[in-house]
Amino acid sequence: NTNTNTNTNTNTNLTSPSDMEKQPLFLESSSSSGNIDLDKAATTTNPATVGADSTTITSTGLKVLVLLAVQNCSKNLLMRFIMKDRPQFLTSAAVIGVETIKLILSTLYIVIVDKRPLSSIYTFLKEDHRNSILLAVPAAAYSLQMSLEYVALANLDAAVFSVLVQSKLLATATFAALVLRKKLKYIQVISLVLLTAGVMLCNVMTHFNKVKEQQTGGTGVQINLEEVSSSSSSLDAQQLTGVLATLGIATSSGFASVYTEKVIKAKRNHNVTRKNYSLAYMQVQLALVSLIIIGLYASIKDYEKIKQDGLWQNFTPGASFSMFNSAIGGLIVAAVLKYADAVLKGYATAISVVMTGVSSMLLFGTQLNVIYFLGVLNVIVAVLLYNGKNLDTYVC
Repeated sequence: NTNTNTNTNTNTNLTSPSDMEKQPLFLESSSSSGNIDLDKAATTTNPATVGADSTTITSTGLKVLVLLAVQNCSKNLLMRFIMKDRPQFLTSAAVIGVETIKLILSTLYIVIVDKRPLSSIYTFLKEDHRNSILLAVPAAAYSLQMSLEYVALANLDAAVFSVLVQSKLLATATFAALVLRKKLKYIQVISLVLLTAGVMLCNVMTHFNKVKEQQTGGTGVQINLEEVSSSSSSLDAQQLTGVLATLGIATSSGFASVYTEKVIKAKRNHNVTRKNYSLAYMQVQLALVSLIIIGLYASIKDYEKIKQDGLWQNFTPGASFSMFNSAIGGLIVAAVLKYADAVLKGYATAISVVMTGVSSMLLFGTQLNVIYFLGVLNVIVAVLLYNGKNLDTYVC
């Protein structure tokens, strides 16, 4: 009984407001968990999943599940719609816009909802300045993820991207094993193998569709392959760029997650009474750090372009809407993550992958074949197994 209570208390704290500052780092990755140790997370007492028995999902949990799935799906579809025509706006400007909107909305929440003065933000940042410095690394990783999402969705269908990006689970597990010396259960190793197989199947599906399109010219009529050799090379390069960008997102997400676990949690300033501050203060803190990081990046990499045509050059209404969607969606999900444990987020990921695939087929005419659905099935099973609990319970 003593051990059970200790584990429960420990994991309850991991999802309390005192640890919520790290969760927004992984929102744009769709389903990354703030907790690395999913074994412990499975024992967390959570308002979303408490019911008549441990497998019951309450109405609050169901709402969280739907919100997470819809937000993940809509963001991928909207970004694909914007990026498929390859607009020439600066991705650094888009990231700056997202963080600025988050900063403004979080500040308004503190003033209007919390009814606290702006000076309270300064007080919080001053008291927690050590954590602000430590946030620089995961904030940089988060900004990199957002930038790579634009690159990936400019070169990959949303359906394929939603599956490939789940490889972040493999990256997180790898970093956790190497850096944190985390031990994996056999069921988790099996799930990672299934995940890898699913990602590879979706890559095969993408290549299969490209070859078929090249052979028929998109008309269903066989044509001479020599006439499309240059087009074939271009399509292969696009696919490779998209896949590498997605793998970069996964790697960055895994690294940021393990860094947060090893460095920030270990060196956090415990003198700050965080229960006196809402989640909005952590959002302001992260947004400010992210703006500094992405601002420095833009001033170095895009200086000449910004000097010549301005920061918001070639920014379309669609790109602006995507920017607002990412910012507002991220804040909403951050607010409800305290009601979602690892299992619930696993279900949300599975649903969002299916929703994105079907929606991409209906909206963009993406060709989905048996290979794709086999890959999706592998990924969904892998996510549910890795995050699951009570797996030894009899079905009937």
